[in-house]
Amino acid sequence: NSRYIFIGLFSDTWMWSDGNSSSFRHWNLKFNNQKINSEKMNWEDALYYCRDHHHDLVTITNMDDQIWIQEKVKEASTPFVWMGLRYTCTLDFWFWVSDEVVSYKNWALDGQMDDCDMSGAMETGGKYKWFKRNDADMFNFICSKHPPGE
Repeated sequence: NSRYIFIGLFSDTWMWSDGNSSSFRHWNLKFNNQKINSEKMNWEDALYYCRDHHHDLVTITNMDDQIWIQEKVKEASTPFVWMGLRYTCTLDFWFWVSDEVVSYKNWALDGQMDDCDMSGAMETGGKYKWFKRNDADMFNFICSKHPPGE
């Protein structure tokens, strides 16, 4: 029988590069124990694999998500890893397949134009930037799990 109770206050050493502290921890719930899928698939096959076996292709909505995922992609055997980021040429914008808003961005300045049949992939080394890649490219990928309560 414990004599202690938790009141929601904690000490934390994580902080943003600009010095502000970070107490956001939702990434633990979305990505806990999710490993890189070592199979090589095109973007569409990777999407359906994640939806059949887990929840969805990974979504990155903030710097905490980015840091968590870039640690995981180091295990990949391909130069890029698919994310759930897709371009629609008819409406001319990028969107997450999970319906999250594309607010946080980490694009490489690669000079590529947005084009049909393009999706987002994270490089598995370097600065872990996002690149626009053709859907037919064969890469490893990472799935997200069901959020709690679903």
